[in-house]
Amino acid sequence: MKKIYLTILSAILLISSSNLFAKDIPVIVIAPGKNIQSKSTVGTNVTVISGDTIRSSSDNFLGNIIDGNSTSTNTFQMGGHGTNMGIQLRGLEKRYSTVYIDGVKMSDPATPDNSFYFQHIMKDSIERVEILKGNQSTLYGSNAIGGTIHIFTKKGKEGHRSTTKVSAGSNKTTNAYYSVDGANDKIDYYLGLNRFLTSGISARNDDGESDQYRNKSLTANFGYTFNENLKIENSLRVRNTDLKYDAVAPSSTDLNDRSDDITGNYSLRIIQDAGKNNNTLSYNKLQSVRKTTETGNTKQNYFGYRDAVNWTGTYNFSLDNRIVYGAEGEFDAAKYLGDYAPSQKGWKKSQFDKYTDESIVSQFFDYQFRPLEKLYTTFGLRSDKHSTAGRKTSGRTTLAYRLDNISTIRSSWGTGVRFPALYDIHYGTGNTNTSGGGSYSGDGYNNVTADDLKSERANSFDVGYETYLENLGLDFDVNYFNIEIKNPLNGDMRNNWKVNNTNGVNTSKGIELGLGYSPDDKKYAIDFGYTFTDSYDSNTCDSQIVGSNRGCGLEGDALGTAKVRVPKNAFSSSISHKTYPGVTNTLGLKFMGERRDFGNNANGFADVVLEDYMTLDFTTNYRFFNTYDLTFRAGNIFNDVYEEAHMYSTQGRTFNIGLNRVY
Repeated sequence: MKKIYLTILSAILLISSSNLFAKDIPVIVIAPGKNIQSKSTVGTNVTVISGDTIRSSSDNFLGNIIDGNSTSTNTFQMGGHGTNMGIQLRGLEKRYSTVYIDGVKMSDPATPDNSFYFQHIMKDSIERVEILKGNQSTLYGSNAIGGTIHIFTKKGKEGHRSTTKVSAGSNKTTNAYYSVDGANDKIDYYLGLNRFLTSGISARNDDGESDQYRNKSLTANFGYTFNENLKIENSLRVRNTDLKYDAVAPSSTDLNDRSDDITGNYSLRIIQDAGKNNNTLSYNKLQSVRKTTETGNTKQNYFGYRDAVNWTGTYNFSLDNRIVYGAEGEFDAAKYLGDYAPSQKGWKKSQFDKYTDESIVSQFFDYQFRPLEKLYTTFGLRSDKHSTAGRKTSGRTTLAYRLDNISTIRSSWGTGVRFPALYDIHYGTGNTNTSGGGSYSGDGYNNVTADDLKSERANSFDVGYETYLENLGLDFDVNYFNIEIKNPLNGDMRNNWKVNNTNGVNTSKGIELGLGYSPDDKKYAIDFGYTFTDSYDSNTCDSQIVGSNRGCGLEGDALGTAKVRVPKNAFSSSISHKTYPGVTNTLGLKFMGERRDFGNNANGFADVVLEDYMTLDFTTNYRFFNTYDLTFRAGNIFNDVYEEAHMYSTQGRTFNIGLNRVY
């Protein structure tokens, strides 16, 4: 620990003494304090992915763009397009981060751990992304322990315009996008339509069957300004996807496996600006339906619902002193159609179909002030009352110390909470025919009920430094983080699928390093990101778990106790060069070190090691007539064969060409 602090401090002193600083060019952020502020005054580590970066990317999906433009956002996908894609912030499982689109929480209550999967978000309707790293529970509640990801969709701009984009590539992949938008003094509107289709690759790596994927999505935003003090905003997003997928078991024929998903969410916001006192009242509704067909041609449907009412107020005492406060009510529900009804006992699945719900009612405040000329700090508290797990409080404090106009030391400390998911409560304490399921779905083990599940508790600390060296054209950013999670919930084959709280402590600590080189002529630029993560998974590695394949299956291996699919070392880099007027070439490199992963029923659930890998991508973009962009991309040029999840495939060498009419 001391060596890490000394290394960071030495880097700060060395770089700060060079006096090669540029003028302050403020980057504006919204998510860290739920209000507009300069990034240099924020104590939380935040990564901003701009609209220009998103538009210039040759990727179709936002998850891939996030993966290539931020440290500590480890991404894995279980097959080709449309298969489950998870993002693990700061070495923690995806369930320890929350995702918001235009302020609406996007996790599906019907998923086993209330996680959000990124595989369906197309990039073309997205304007901006802000990634907050580290504990954000004070402002954003349950699950926001590793961080939060905030996605902002496009809104109408002055005038009226339309945009068209088409592309085609390997595996019979096509993508089409069309949008219209506009604005005047009273209204602004945006409508974006996307259609993506691919014949795909095999999700499982032991057969040659292609798994087709289709994505049709709509994004609509409409705002109306009554006067300078009052405005309403409406947002609607609808997505219909269809995926042929592979079961893990090699014996499966996979002819019938299919998932047809429909997700819709609507948001209404009333925004009042009264000078020093501002208020936003919002209502959000989300509904999801997953219609699955399994190997035996059996049908299974899952339904998720969320209604949320949020009120956020801001009172500005002065330019640098404000308090953000609010109250929130989140009401989740799901219907699970008798997954684990033990039919051999004569019980029918219909007897186990059950509608399950929960609620979280919260109050919070975050005081943001400037005690010294160069010091910006925050102090916040939050109280969450869960309908099953009870009331829990979270707190945080942050600081940002500006050494000069473009150099900042930032640090944050906070506590966090993660409540049991609906699935945990419903099936939580065991409901399979092999684990003593009760008479009704969710009854669980004898003498153990869902009420015995505790909320997970976390402590998080980080410290970082960022600056800009003008003479070198170099951005520099380094951060150290340390997270501990107590009462972790766990449920898998190792404990007979029984979800319960274990007695260990999960940890993740590491270093994030970012470098950006852009000389004055701006003909070329180099970006580099590196993450070192030292994680520990107590759920599967503590001595309390004994027996065959029920502990660390990689004893003696350096990865044996690490979090699943989290590498110790990962880096990515891109080099862009403007070779001719209107022509930009980009070379992207990604390296992922070895990772531990769980096995499955094909190997007795023994742990495995996923080999390290490196991929190289090339993109060229040509803008002509100042109106059109012609893009060509070659992905995974050397056709490297690797796994991001055990026994699941990844994309080999692919090619894609697209045409975009630029407005």
